[in-house]
Amino acid sequence: MIKQRTILKPFSMTGIGLHSGAKVSVAFRPAPENTGIVYTRTDLNPHVVMKCSPDNVRDTQLCTALVNDNGVRISTVEHLTAALSALGIDNLFVDVDAPEVPVMDGSAQPFIYIFASIGIQELNAPKLFIRVKRKVRVENEGKWAELFPSKSGFHLDLQIDFNHPAMDRDKQHFSMNFTGEAFASELSRARTFCFMRDVEYMHSHNLALGGSLDNAVVLDENKVVNPDGLRYENEFVKHKLLDAVGDLYMSGYSILGNFKAYKTGHDLNNRLLRALLSDTSNYELISFADKQDTDAEAIDFLDSKKSLTAF
Repeated sequence: MIKQRTILKPFSMTGIGLHSGAKVSVAFRPAPENTGIVYTRTDLNPHVVMKCSPDNVRDTQLCTALVNDNGVRISTVEHLTAALSALGIDNLFVDVDAPEVPVMDGSAQPFIYIFASIGIQELNAPKLFIRVKRKVRVENEGKWAELFPSKSGFHLDLQIDFNHPAMDRDKQHFSMNFTGEAFASELSRARTFCFMRDVEYMHSHNLALGGSLDNAVVLDENKVVNPDGLRYENEFVKHKLLDAVGDLYMSGYSILGNFKAYKTGHDLNNRLLRALLSDTSNYELISFADKQDTDAEAIDFLDSKKSLTAF
């Protein structure tokens, strides 16, 4: 049986909020089977609890944010969620003392590293997968994203389209078969990026107040401003794909299917996931009694020993 997962023991970390610019502390606690990913705003009295779910994503401006009916929010969850997807963590309590998760270095790598270091435990319940049964597509002003059936595993294919001297045209497309190991080596270190021309607008709307060269790739009109340059030669498209992995894991279930997109972002990713789940003929929830029942790629990215040693 492929089992559900949580972390081995509690731990906490601190960092800067990308949009607030304030210090943020976040604590992670193991959760029992069938709990899902549950966030709690511990700085509020009473505490406000929100479950990771596509319907609770109500703001996608420059991040993915959970927002409840009273307007309480927890922003910038996508990099953390991408790391949870890569490690196959289904159940977790996330306690945060601010309106957003710390941005760390602008990628998923710090979360991957800490979760792998602290340890992951399997729970005595079968892991559920979303198997895509028929094609679902969303579009908006020339941008599009779709999910369609796959014969094995989870395959991702994404193209961006930026006209900038630092973004080579032949490095704006990337595809991969998703496994924990592939995510760690190919995507996890890709950082969020922005253009200097947009910074003034973002600051005027109380966005990216904590952004810096320590947690983002910044571009002026001609080049990458960061002294150390890029971590991957195609870091821009890889970060967009990292975001998509996080956005598509907002259901808390690993996907078996193909994801293909052009110029997608948080809004379109969330709309695609909602469209998939809006009709039960689009998908089925499945589990595997033992490894003989599933395909090699689904097993591969959920293999505990391989996942942990890869990071």
